[in-house]
Parts: sequence; structure tokens; C-alpha cells
Amino acid sequence: MQRTAGSSELLLALCGDVMTGRGIDQVLPHPSDPRLHESYVSSALDYVGLAERRNGAIARPVRFDYVWGDVLATLDRARPDVRIVNLETGITRSDDYEEKGINYRMSPENAPCLAAAHVDCCVLANNHVLDWGRAGLADTLDRLAALRIKVAGAGRTADQARAPAILEVAGKGRVIVFGFGATTSGISRSWRAAETASGIDLLPDLSERTVAAIADRVRQVKRPGDVVVASIHWGANWGYDIGRAERRFAQGLIDAASVDVVHGHSSHHPRAVELHAGKPIFYGCGDFLNDYEGIGGYEEFRGDLALLYLVGFRMPGAALTRVEALPFKIRRFRLERASGTDAAWLRDTLDREGGRVGTRVALAAENVLSFQPA
Repeated sequence: MQRTAGSSELLLALCGDVMTGRGIDQVLPHPSDPRLHESYVSSALDYVGLAERRNGAIARPVRFDYVWGDVLATLDRARPDVRIVNLETGITRSDDYEEKGINYRMSPENAPCLAAAHVDCCVLANNHVLDWGRAGLADTLDRLAALRIKVAGAGRTADQARAPAILEVAGKGRVIVFGFGATTSGISRSWRAAETASGIDLLPDLSERTVAAIADRVRQVKRPGDVVVASIHWGANWGYDIGRAERRFAQGLIDAASVDVVHGHSSHHPRAVELHAGKPIFYGCGDFLNDYEGIGGYEEFRGDLALLYLVGFRMPGAALTRVEALPFKIRRFRLERASGTDAAWLRDTLDREGGRVGTRVALAAENVLSFQPA
């Protein structure tokens, strides 16, 4: 897993939903107002209490790097060129909440926790980035800009929301990230960005026509040697089923739109990975950080386990070199290396589900999961 300096491999680190709001925001140095507007919980501090009853006390306030735990040393060894997350939390003190049942926010003063992991790009086209209104989205965009973290999938206008994040990697090329949201993940159609209204880049559907429109956008920006990531927030929170429309759409992005990685998220647990035409499709990367400890239900999906995905390309030429995943466990709002038993469970589960899309999963040294064509 450790990479030598001067490698010609362009390595991406990808993960699913990073939810640094609510309970996690409360243990960081500068928590926002803990009041919530949920049916059963009225304070974000209640989520802290649930986690502490499950796994022990959290010595508050924690450092900004606390939540990443063992991930930081893992990233130091892996040396990825680009780090991409789906940030499913508004960075704001706005009180203009959407009446949608669950609202995630973290205070702007706690945003350095993202810089602590050297995040390069936050995808924002998801069903929580406007939880605190368009004022909340504006605050989020401002704070990420101040941290020099690029964004994809949301903006102050439709043109900004549709614009990809372009990440230059010295001596290797560019990584181009498009962020898309789908209503199947619970995104309101009213959140779509317009010519004079902020919002997200919401897909109209998963049709061939939409693939063709994305292909036009990719052609306008992609140069030889670039790696294009289509990051999509889609599908249900729980379950392994992958619909025909999802597969056709993801494969179409690779075949017709020259996309190199389909980075899917929304599910609270990892779903199958497909290798299509030598390119990876992540149908659901799973939650990477959340405050769900102590919440009952859906235990069979092991939502406490998180995966950091590493995708490598040989440059120049962007030929796929590896698709790997490193397992972690969320405990006391902190990512710890998963045990061998947990890693084996993930291997067995993803190998079973991967078999449905032609992928096998192996477990190697250091609990590294490796994805290969069946």
C-alpha cells in the first residue's frame, strides 16, 4: 500500500458521505447551536450521549484532526495525489432550516477539520447541503473557498454548480470532478441551481439523453491524459440492490462520456463495485464519518464500518492500475483501523454483491481489499 516517491501512478483517495455536523460538530472546538428540528431528538448533544453510552466518553473538545483517527497515518503511507469526499453537511450558523426532518450543519469555525485531512475536493450535490437554506449553502461555499478546498456539484448559479473542479497534479496531469445529484437520494427538485439562484447540479433523470448531455460537458474540458470523476449522490440509504437504470447510466458515462471513475454515494454502507471497460463504478461508497453510534436498526448492514477507496492510474495514458479499499470502524466519532474479522466480513459481503456485477474481492495484507474482474 505504501507508494514510493516519484511514482508515475496517479492515485485518487475517495470516500463516501462525510457528515461532520450534528453530534460531531458538538465535540469539535467551536460547536454551533445544538438545537435540532427532528421528530425524536431536539438536541445534537443527544447524539453525543448515544455514542458515549455505546463506546465510552469523548474528551471534549477534541482536536480538529481527531475525527480522522487512523486515516491520517494511512493516507501518509499511501500518498494519494488527490483526496475527494462527499461533504454531506452545511458549514454555517444559518437558522433558516428546511422542514425535512433531519438537518446537518457544522459551525464555520470547525471547518478546519476538513483541512486536517488535506481534503482537495468536496462534492456538494447531495440531499443535506441546503439543509439550512441558500444562506447556508453560501456560507459553505465561502468557507471551503477560504480553506482552498475545491467544490463540485453546487454553486451560486447553475453555471457554477455545473462547473467541474479541476485539480492539477504536478507532473501527472489533471483530475476533473463533476458532481451530480439524483432525486432518488431524497434531493428536492427545488434545490436545483438556476440562472440566478444557487443550488446543486440535479440530474433530470438517468436516461441516455442525460448521458449525452454530460458527454458534451466532458468533451469541453477533458484533455488527453486527464482523469474524469463523475461523483453522483443517488439511491436509497440501505440495501444492496442496484437497478438497471443505475447500471446503464454508470456504464454509459464510461462508454459515451469518457468518464474514468463513477463515484457513487448516498447508501449508509458500501455497495458493490463494478469494473466496466477497465474503469471502476462505485455504486455506493457508504458513510465515511457520521454520528450514528448508539442508534438501533439496520445492524445487518454494518454501517459502523467505513471504506477509504484508492484508485490508481498509470500516467500518461490513464490506464487503471488498482482499485483498493482500506477498512475502518467509527468509534467515539473517530475512524479506527478495522479488525481482521471486520475486514473479512466486508470482503465476504462485497465479494457476494460484486459477483452480481462481475467483480471479485480479495483480502490482502494489512486488511487491504482488492477489486478485480471475476
